[in-house]
Amino acid sequence: MKWEGNRESDNVEDVRGDGGGGGGGGGFNLGGGSIGIGSIAIALVASYFFGINPMTVLSLLNGGGGSAPVQSAPAPHAPATDRTTKLVSTVLADTEDTWTQLFAERNATYIKPKLRIFSGSTPTACGTGQTAAGPFYCPGDQKVYIDLAFYKLMQERFHVSSDFAEAYVIAHEVGHHVQNLVGTMGKVDAARERASKTQANALSVRVELQADCYAGVWAFHANQSRHILESGDVESALAAATAIGDDALQKQAQGYVVPDSFTHGTSEQRVRWFKKGIDSGQMASCNTFESKQL
Repeated sequence: MKWEGNRESDNVEDVRGDGGGGGGGGGFNLGGGSIGIGSIAIALVASYFFGINPMTVLSLLNGGGGSAPVQSAPAPHAPATDRTTKLVSTVLADTEDTWTQLFAERNATYIKPKLRIFSGSTPTACGTGQTAAGPFYCPGDQKVYIDLAFYKLMQERFHVSSDFAEAYVIAHEVGHHVQNLVGTMGKVDAARERASKTQANALSVRVELQADCYAGVWAFHANQSRHILESGDVESALAAATAIGDDALQKQAQGYVVPDSFTHGTSEQRVRWFKKGIDSGQMASCNTFESKQL
């Protein structure tokens, strides 16, 4: 991915070292059992790439059937490199340029989100953000939150070292910001309150797949305008997506899948919708809510 030397965003808040970081001893304790670092790493990857609740993944890996409370959550201690900070700042700037243009074409104004880089934990309008929750978007303050230390873990334990795969993480969360601005997020939240658990899960899948598609839309326009993509970039991101979907995680954890419990879509679905976005570059192609086949 060609990004070095491009504009960096002014909307990055780096609060690492400001206190409030979580360090210290123990581990995830689920139902009396201790989860090792390998399981924690799997849960964090699921969360960072796809927004899957790491507590759900850890519970499945521990043989449980749902989320469980966190007793203590050690944060990765490896500091992010200056290059990593520049990467996410540059990617955020690139999403700003892309979505500002796309909103203007719709006679609308794009409100740029803030990106807060933290370590351990940080206060948000959606509650306390934790490293273990992975990168996430909070509509209450219109901010994307990320602990960059995970990228090192991702490289070391899962051999994912593509700049574009890391950029996709940011672009997916910005996709949720786009959903918030156009009103999709509010409508879905209202619908989920009236829905059964199975129906609410199905709505969540469509939200996440649309964010995947919006990430693809960004990649299309960024490449068209600034020629950011290099050979193998898209393939590396799709390979990562294939490795971690609701179906893949459940099969690994318990040997079978429960489709009604999916909240983020299968690996195949995530790949398909990202490709819809990057192939078309059109927001209209990302209407997961009216699509009969996900």
